[in-house]
Amino acid sequence: MTPEQVKSIQESFAKVAPIADTAATVFYNRLFEIAPEVKPLFRGDMTEQGRKLMKTLMVVVNGLGNLQTILPAASALAKNHVAYGVKPSHYTPVGEALLWTLQRGLGPDWTPELEGAWSAAYTTLANFMIAEAYGRQAAAE
Repeated sequence: MTPEQVKSIQESFAKVAPIADTAATVFYNRLFEIAPEVKPLFRGDMTEQGRKLMKTLMVVVNGLGNLQTILPAASALAKNHVAYGVKPSHYTPVGEALLWTLQRGLGPDWTPELEGAWSAAYTTLANFMIAEAYGRQAAAE
């Protein structure tokens, strides 16, 4: 990811942060629509889950300029997700739901360049997390 991509992600997320609760609800609704098989993995309070999601996204977005600062936490998170039943294949619909949510939340500010930046960031992090939780072979699949 280029410094320009990092900056555009951070600036766009700053526009979503004020509507974090709504964005989280939209995200999970979309995720459960496109990947209903993941819904049983979420057993707790979805409002609280949404807050955790947005807090995690904020940490990740703020750390994109220096990935090494967020990778240990991403590794731990990925390993914890295994215990919840998350599979490598679940990362794809999560990414799709995230981009879909951002597109709706940002409206006309969502550009092909911004989509590319977010997609690159998500793919980088998802591949890292899959490799950490399931091994390098699973990340390559």
